[in-house]
Amino acid sequence: MSFQEAIWQTRHGYLKQCKPDLPVLFFNPQKLTETAKLFQDHFPGLVTYAVKANPDPKVIKTLIASGVTSFDVASPVEIDLIKGIAPNATLHYHNPIRSVSEIKHAVSNNIRCYSVDRMAELEKLVEYAPEGAEISVRLKLDLEGAAYDFGSKFGANSNDCITLLKRLKNSNYRTSMTFHPGTQCTDPKAWALYIKACSDIALKAGCTLERLNVGGGFPSFREKSKPDLIAFFQTIQSAVEHHFKINIPELVCEPGRSISADSYSLATRVKTLDKNDIFLNDGVYSGLTEFRDIGPVDRYNTITSDGVQKMGNTAHYTIFGPTCDSLDQLPESLSLPSTIEEGDYILFENMGAYVKSITTQFNGYGHFKEIMISNTEL
Repeated sequence: MSFQEAIWQTRHGYLKQCKPDLPVLFFNPQKLTETAKLFQDHFPGLVTYAVKANPDPKVIKTLIASGVTSFDVASPVEIDLIKGIAPNATLHYHNPIRSVSEIKHAVSNNIRCYSVDRMAELEKLVEYAPEGAEISVRLKLDLEGAAYDFGSKFGANSNDCITLLKRLKNSNYRTSMTFHPGTQCTDPKAWALYIKACSDIALKAGCTLERLNVGGGFPSFREKSKPDLIAFFQTIQSAVEHHFKINIPELVCEPGRSISADSYSLATRVKTLDKNDIFLNDGVYSGLTEFRDIGPVDRYNTITSDGVQKMGNTAHYTIFGPTCDSLDQLPESLSLPSTIEEGDYILFENMGAYVKSITTQFNGYGHFKEIMISNTEL
């Protein structure tokens, strides 16, 4: 749950004047627009936003105002969310597992782009999806380089992809392929390897792909050095041209984290500290959930209650959340100023992805102040 207030110019100014005791999510629509524009200006194909990363209506409306017209949805709830905001938006339903009622809901909303990764789901889909709809066969490869791998749950191996494509080849459906290299993938070579594999699979299946969806997985600015997304796009373009040569499929991507993450930051407050143990007003059941799964962001600062950034010598601190659960602890210590004290804030950058999607209200925590800011500086 969040509480929206007026637009502020800076985060430090808000912390100094209001001294909030709840965690604060700062939303910067300018940053979101800039990242969306980077994808639209430089990715060599269609950009669709993966709604699951941050489904907040403010985010969706900002993206639409930035020129995004296509969205990747994974459930009827996400379908209804986007249709309620932008009835004419194009939706791609690329969750490869759907119940019959979910398929019917998508069809009734005129969705014509789907993915599959197993024969039983394909047979279910072709029974209800309208002729002419696009069906993308989802590939998985055993690759490293991502924070966590989606292939353990979704995707078909190369031989199964060939079988699925052959089943579709003579049907009345548009045939494509898709893949996802895993979240926060920092190596662009992963895309090149996937693209080569898709080309090989299509050739063996005797199938021409209309489109190739290269997924999400693009890294966000979690670490101290900003990822060069344009270099990823150039790798993708070169790999497609090299491996397909003729009958080059149109490209699609579905970034979520990499578009939304850096438009939010999270201010947590020190409730108390004891030697090198710090207890915050937020933890792994709410805003810091992903820290448990993929580690903490490397970009954070300590701010006094007067809005001043603390500098100087640092020490390593064990970080606990506010709940009465011993599991509510960050998996890694944080390096913080040795002068940190109760009432100070730790301001984490790059917190726009999944915080609003998966936060719980366990033990009565998980509530945020939500503040829109107009300045990209502190």
